Amino acid sequence: MRSWRDLDRTLGRQGRKNDLLLLLCCFFSVLLITAYVTMMRSPTVLTVLPEGGDSRKQVMMIFVLAVIGCGAFTTYASGLYFRAKSRQTGILMALGASRRQLRRMLYRDVGFISLSACAAGALLGTPLAWGLWQLFRLFVVDTEQMRLTLDPQAYLFALAFSLFVVAMVFLMARRFLRRTNIIDIVNEARRSEPIREVKSWYGRVGILLMVLGGFLGYMAPGFFVTRLHWYPPEGLTAIFYAPLFAGLYMVLLHTVVNGWRRGRSRYHNLVPNSMMKFQGRQTVRNMLVITVLLAGAYFAAFYAPMLGVGNALSIEERPVDYAYHYRSDQNVPREAEVRTLAKERGVTITSWAEAPMARLGVDGADQVETEGPLGTTWEEVYLTLQRSELFLSESAWNTLTGDTLDLVPGTVSGVFDRDGNGNGVFTDQISLVTNVVTGKTLSVRAAEGQKNDMLFGRFILDDGDYAAITEGLPETWREEMVFFNVENCEDTYYFAKALFYEIVDRSGEEVEVYDAWDPVVRQRNIAEEGYYFLDPEYLAQSGFTTIDYGQRDSSEFRNYWAYMPHFRVLDQNDFVRTMAVFLMLFIFIALICFAAVLVISYTRSLTVALTGRQMYEDLGRLGASRNYLRETARSQISRVFFTPSLVGTAAIYALYTMILYFNGDPAGWTSGELAGMTACLLVVAAGSGMLYGFYRFTRRKVYTMLGI
Repeated sequence: MRSWRDLDRTLGRQGRKNDLLLLLCCFFSVLLITAYVTMMRSPTVLTVLPEGGDSRKQVMMIFVLAVIGCGAFTTYASGLYFRAKSRQTGILMALGASRRQLRRMLYRDVGFISLSACAAGALLGTPLAWGLWQLFRLFVVDTEQMRLTLDPQAYLFALAFSLFVVAMVFLMARRFLRRTNIIDIVNEARRSEPIREVKSWYGRVGILLMVLGGFLGYMAPGFFVTRLHWYPPEGLTAIFYAPLFAGLYMVLLHTVVNGWRRGRSRYHNLVPNSMMKFQGRQTVRNMLVITVLLAGAYFAAFYAPMLGVGNALSIEERPVDYAYHYRSDQNVPREAEVRTLAKERGVTITSWAEAPMARLGVDGADQVETEGPLGTTWEEVYLTLQRSELFLSESAWNTLTGDTLDLVPGTVSGVFDRDGNGNGVFTDQISLVTNVVTGKTLSVRAAEGQKNDMLFGRFILDDGDYAAITEGLPETWREEMVFFNVENCEDTYYFAKALFYEIVDRSGEEVEVYDAWDPVVRQRNIAEEGYYFLDPEYLAQSGFTTIDYGQRDSSEFRNYWAYMPHFRVLDQNDFVRTMAVFLMLFIFIALICFAAVLVISYTRSLTVALTGRQMYEDLGRLGASRNYLRETARSQISRVFFTPSLVGTAAIYALYTMILYFNGDPAGWTSGELAGMTACLLVVAAGSGMLYGFYRFTRRKVYTMLGI
């Protein structure tokens, strides 16, 4: 040996597997985060995720979970590396190496490992995201909108996470070198982290805290906004989820230390239980990370079945095959032209119903916001002309639906969805209707609501009241609603597509607007602020996406155009095409989180078993059979896999179920949500099967490494 460096290399040859473990852990963490942020910050994705929308919030929430999980995982992997490095460092100290020499050698090693791993992960993360996206385009759907574009600023997030990993590794190396006792350093690899006594009530209290935390965390934002009239700072309400994580930690502690067996059965697996206790802190921390990541994976995975099944059921239960509406001044196809087009396409129209609608102003409460040091507060201000809504006469309603509704003059009936829900966006509580053009008003009171998905959000007036209040209303404030049915609807896709294109091509730029565009709100905003935020001109100047007839097949257009037709066969066949970006994004997120779960579970399983290698050898010398040794190892590994899987899966499914229950108006589950929840159970079954298969692979690997 010519130098301390040569001696360090010689001693380090036996620890190559530890170097490789740290390198792979850092690499996978940075790789997954880089791939995630590449997708999350892609203009392709951001275009279809509205600012402040639920989908974008869900993506960000799961991203935070992934960062926390991968950060904790790399920290744990670094701890393992330095524990394994302690023997080598202790020998060098015993041979007279100075602290400065040790620091230089250790920093060189961890610097090479962490920097190379982070660099490789950051460089390969974007190709990974791009490759998965292209596979989705190749095997599922490929549209112009699916062309993936990248934002270079996404690398700033990857760089920040890489800097955290490198800094964390060096800080742990510095902490490791500050020890002065050679014996402590040499014995570091043998040191266990047992958990102090855990009371038997930890499990029950933990479950209670999880339920309480999930309920408070979900309900807190709504309570602050609706009850206290306060928009708290971003992220503040996340504090109310704290009991959930505290309860989760208590449940995992109880599982590792006490288990859930009672009576004599608590003595089963006494040896593996005791071995788990001596690695308790590390085990619980890793199980916590696995649980959180698995919950995030399932939360993302539930998006596709909930959206797909709910949409399929909604489309199937529509009362008519074809429905579209248009402003009366537009030159869109009328009945004669539609019948001619149908005849050319070999389609038979079996029924046709058409009825007028009018856009009228209604009263309501408007929110006036005030910025303050603690956030934004708001108060309700009653306005006699708050917004506009579409109204039908009772005769028009009966024509379209076949009902025999007869309203009392002076009453108004709101139209809810087929389950009688307003879905948080519609209420029938109005008392004044206004003809915005003539200024004439009509006082009304709410009558029993109606149910119809195709007319959801409209109001119905008595014939006499409708005629009186709409007198003098120009065509720009009037619309037509068309319902018709066809023979063999599933065979009319090309007719539906041709009619859709015809409607779009013959619509004017004055109706090239979002479905939330409101002429009454526009008038008030222009008078008060000088602009209307949904006007196409303002959106274009501000850099926001606008409704564009040239992008009629895009998700943005089909989901948000104010006059988007509802054709059963078109919506059924083009669902994946229309929602492709949404589906790909959440499927990708689920894959990223599942990959992290598998890597962490595999690493921890090997560590749990191999840390107790000496114990297995001693048990073998004492006469333990091969089957007993295998059962002992199986018990430890299964707890690493199955406890987080069971807790994480059950917790996220319960939380998801609660969200769906309180998401409706009134609270409850719709038929589509119940069908979607059933489909989510199939996703859980598939995910659980995949985890079980990987568990068996890991178990065989541990058996081989232990020689049993």
